[in-house]
Amino acid sequence: MSKNWQIPRRTFLRGMGTAIALPVLEAMIPPVRVLGETAGAATPAALPKRMAFVYVPNGINMACWTPKGAGTDYELSPTLQPLAAHKADMTVISGLMHQKAFGNGDGGGDHARGTATYLTGCHAKKSASDIHIGVSVDQVVANAVGDQTRFASLELSCDRGQEAGSCDSGYSCAYQFNISWRSETQPMNPEIEPKEVFERLFRGGSIEESMEARARRERYDKSVLDFVLDRAKSLQSNLGTTDRRKLDEYLSAVRDVERRIQQNGKMPVNVSDSVLGDPNADYTFERHMRLMFDLQVLAFQTDTTRVSTFLVSHDGGNRPYPFAGVPQGHHHISHHRNQQESLDKLAKIDRWHTTQFAYFLERLKSVKEGEGTLLDNCMVIYGAGISDGNEHSHANLPTILAGRAGGTITQGRHLKVDSVPMTNLYTAMLDRMGVHVDRFGDSTGKLTAIA
Repeated sequence: MSKNWQIPRRTFLRGMGTAIALPVLEAMIPPVRVLGETAGAATPAALPKRMAFVYVPNGINMACWTPKGAGTDYELSPTLQPLAAHKADMTVISGLMHQKAFGNGDGGGDHARGTATYLTGCHAKKSASDIHIGVSVDQVVANAVGDQTRFASLELSCDRGQEAGSCDSGYSCAYQFNISWRSETQPMNPEIEPKEVFERLFRGGSIEESMEARARRERYDKSVLDFVLDRAKSLQSNLGTTDRRKLDEYLSAVRDVERRIQQNGKMPVNVSDSVLGDPNADYTFERHMRLMFDLQVLAFQTDTTRVSTFLVSHDGGNRPYPFAGVPQGHHHISHHRNQQESLDKLAKIDRWHTTQFAYFLERLKSVKEGEGTLLDNCMVIYGAGISDGNEHSHANLPTILAGRAGGTITQGRHLKVDSVPMTNLYTAMLDRMGVHVDRFGDSTGKLTAIA
């Protein structure tokens, strides 16, 4: 490949009703000239930064979550042990809180407030129909940089939403089933079916054309890649060795995700169905969750979006976890009344969740980007809007910040703070996405300690 040969960042392999966005290749990065010489590798500043949020419901067994020690000399807790391979790529933060998620005179409804406040830092108006909350941090970023990507943001869940009516002590169901808010009154409803997310990411042309292409693929058992193979081969002939390998790996990942989506089947209407505990069934919760992680990786890898939210399940949801050794419902177990048997079961669910999150980090790290990995150019928050589910507490929220945001975050620590608003972390993250605000939600400053 000629060193001067460049292709646009937004290059697609197009076929009938299909548009396969490409990963960030070296051929897309303009060479950087330093003192008259051309540097070949992509610099961190030339690579886009991404932001993702992963939300788990119903609180955590904090005794099994909280690490021992602080700073770089800390010991992973039993719940965090599945993340051992990524210890150097993440920071566990203790002491963050959401004051606006407490009752503040409104009484019950902590599950609705925990979810609604999580990314907004605002207090939800207690009403089943008159919805009012703040714009979420992901949408602040989407509004600022979304015009640079195909999709401004991506909203995902493994939970069937309920928008109408009251779900928690007089709060609208919309609060409980959404963490992303476009405006003070409009939630960004998440997509729950991996197949629909895949079609959205790789749809080309008009909706009608895409539906026709999808029907043809399904009728003849074709992959989306079958429509673009000739274009892919033509492109590869002009790429360097590193880019050819990267493109091969990416196309293989697309095909693998497509195949596993077909194998997993559709999510059952009732999440308590026994199929959830059968690894040989068409649908399992673990495969569903991991497919959603894979789709986020593909979306970030191709710069299709730079912002994603993943509501794993809604607060108050009573999904059983027989595959983790807990056949009882999650919400029921979270009200543990300090009984050791229930706390042990809650810890099993928590550890199962962190195991899935470890999978996400591994997938992000497996994608090479510039001199580092995709994870190096991400900020990923994993956490919950409730710490102790028995007390419905919104203080000392369980929080992990993974990724280095292009080298602007120091990782490998347990960072302890004292009752600091979660939104202080968000304002620091906004800076790293190029969105500079003095305040967000109930923030009192910026959590500069992550630098």
